[in-house]
Amino acid sequence: MNLSVVTMQMSSTPKVEENLLWLSERFSRLQTTENCLVVLPECFACFGGAENEQARIAEDYGNGPIQDFIAHQARKFNLWIVAGSMPLKIKDSELVYASSLLFSPEGQCQARYNKMHLFDVDVADATGQYRESATTQAGSSITVVETPFAKIGLSICYDVRFPELYRKLQAEGAEIICVPSAFTYVTGQAHWQVLMRARAIENQCFVVAPNQTGTHPNGRQTWGRSVVVDPWGEIVHQHSEQKGYLQSKIDLDRVRQVRSKMPNLQHRKLF
Repeated sequence: MNLSVVTMQMSSTPKVEENLLWLSERFSRLQTTENCLVVLPECFACFGGAENEQARIAEDYGNGPIQDFIAHQARKFNLWIVAGSMPLKIKDSELVYASSLLFSPEGQCQARYNKMHLFDVDVADATGQYRESATTQAGSSITVVETPFAKIGLSICYDVRFPELYRKLQAEGAEIICVPSAFTYVTGQAHWQVLMRARAIENQCFVVAPNQTGTHPNGRQTWGRSVVVDPWGEIVHQHSEQKGYLQSKIDLDRVRQVRSKMPNLQHRKLF
């Protein structure tokens, strides 16, 4: 089965309305087909501001203008949309979940994943220190959802450095794994493509990884170069540093072909 896959590469700002307007203009330009999957980057609706910005725009799950916008776009253009990550409220907590949501062409949210691995690291860039756990609660479970065209596994950005998560997604049947990201320029330059290709090769699946790009209002620099990788590790398409979108057709039979010839899931020794 063929699937049209779209990666939206954004240079998001702290202004939600500005980011959603940019997205609505791009959605209207897509070549829609019966099965079309659009994946947005991490923090697509708000990025590049103060650390408390995510809490400020956080919504209740299933209710809020950002979720309403994505649902409307999915219905209007007959799309499956992975809303890369957005903040969702936690009852009786000042922390939020960084959640990836999958919407169907009917505008229904079919799946939710809360980011499991939080970016608490030091990077040799203008920001220097990142402490995602100061504002975000880590998730604790994986998400694989069945769609009419494939099983989709959800993950977010820093998760990609933890291969055990992706092995569990493969074991649950994931054929496409989404990795919406906001990779820093420094870590992206060193590790972006090799990590995405490794996760695709190890798990014999398509990896769809849209990224933030450019210099954001708070000075944070992101790597761009959003990418789609096939189950053999070959690049289907890859962005440069400019914001925009790329759209490609993928053959999902490629997953079955690779896995039948090299059944690595059956050969596992450690679980």
